[in-house]
Amino acid sequence: MKALIISLYVLMLLTIGYLTMKKTKSVDDFFLGNRSIGPWVSAFAYGTTYFSAVVFIGYAGKVGWGFGLSSLWIVLGNAFVGTMLAWLLLAKPTREITTRLNVLTMPEFLAARYDSPNLKLVAAMIIFLFLVPYSASVYMGLSYLFEQIFHIPFLYALIFIAVLTGVYLVMGGYLAVTLTDFIQGLVMIVGATLLVFYVVTDSHVGGITQGLARLAAYDPKLVQPIGPGGFIPLASLVVLTSLGAWGLPQMVQKFYSIKNEQAIKPAIIVSTAFALIIAFGAYFTGSFGRLFFNNEMPVMAGKPNPDMIIPYIVSTALPEWVGVLILLLVLAASMSTLASLVLVSSSAIAMDLVKGSLFPNLPKEKVVTLMRILCVAFIALSVYIALRPTFILTLMAISWGTIAGAFLAPYLYGLFWPGTTKAGAWAGLVTGLAISIGFSFLYRMNSAVIPTIGSAAILIPLVVVPLVSVFTPGFSEEHLRKVYGKDAPSTGWGRSSPALRSEEA
Repeated sequence: MKALIISLYVLMLLTIGYLTMKKTKSVDDFFLGNRSIGPWVSAFAYGTTYFSAVVFIGYAGKVGWGFGLSSLWIVLGNAFVGTMLAWLLLAKPTREITTRLNVLTMPEFLAARYDSPNLKLVAAMIIFLFLVPYSASVYMGLSYLFEQIFHIPFLYALIFIAVLTGVYLVMGGYLAVTLTDFIQGLVMIVGATLLVFYVVTDSHVGGITQGLARLAAYDPKLVQPIGPGGFIPLASLVVLTSLGAWGLPQMVQKFYSIKNEQAIKPAIIVSTAFALIIAFGAYFTGSFGRLFFNNEMPVMAGKPNPDMIIPYIVSTALPEWVGVLILLLVLAASMSTLASLVLVSSSAIAMDLVKGSLFPNLPKEKVVTLMRILCVAFIALSVYIALRPTFILTLMAISWGTIAGAFLAPYLYGLFWPGTTKAGAWAGLVTGLAISIGFSFLYRMNSAVIPTIGSAAILIPLVVVPLVSVFTPGFSEEHLRKVYGKDAPSTGWGRSSPALRSEEA
């Protein structure tokens, strides 16, 4: 029964990949679906990219164990900051400016907005290097779940998932991803709802009232607004997973590809509701993890391993058919996330580095072929890293913190403040990168402080970029009109552009 359901799901993915392969001819088709994606599909694509095996397997289990019910603050952050506010503030200006500048990727946007080809090269390398460990963390989470439910060895499960991702993505590109996202999103909603129901009614929990009492018996802070993990670590996780999503290229890509401005409003409603349901299902389940293990962290290979909490709950507390549905839930979420990660990473090399700098006259059809080859290479490298022993939470936190820290401030100020200078953008990127990488190595990749380092890497550049911009030369009026249109807003406080200063004189 399990194998049949998974086989049918895999067949659906491969069929969609094959059918969309004929429609995927240009770079626009492969990377953005020709900017023609409707509101529901865009909303589900955003949600399924946001929530993957990392959230369900790594984050929900470890965070729920350490913070108890206070981990639900992350649910509110993900839904109302990482999703609703992101769509409200970023979707319209992102689509308008990227269409006006004719750019397809985050590195292209930064290069065009700040008139800096070198910024594109550095951004492309950051994306490729640091999305690899994030992708590896997704593969690890999926493989743990396959191993627990199907009893397939971790290595075989990892290879199966990697091959599946590669085949359907290489065939159909972004169009294949979006066509499956709606079905995958429905599976995730049903699965998350059933997960909460069966966990609450399981004998280990005994209902919400009894479950809360049992958690409080272990530690009263597990049922309080601020759990035993403390305020700063919890706030860091909220910032990292919510505000950090604003600076991730695979999330911003969804704003590039939406069909038109009218599609944004329904996408806001759908994506926010989706995020509430999925995030609540994951973190609420994780917060009761201690009850399934009698307050003793599960052990794998002789070491405590929080990544096994959710897979164990799924395999013991749920009926077999629900367990398979949860597996499909995580598989669906992860396949979409992986596809977006692979697309963004391959585009960083093919479009931003190879065509953008090394071979500018490379024909577009060869760029698509190169992207397909790089998709395979990216997947292979991610699998290699996934085979190295580490915790999923650590891998994801380093990736999110580094990428969001480098890009969020230059991207955000670049959308809204014409006074942002090239020096300011570079200062923000370097600051985020230095904080994330430098302190991660200083603390020897300690998983306890990595989320705090990541949140600092995201927040501090938000101060650095305007501070540096105030004291450095701005852009000409002509350049600002090119970016913002004929009614370009004022540069605001700070130093005006050279052209504007000459006019004022």
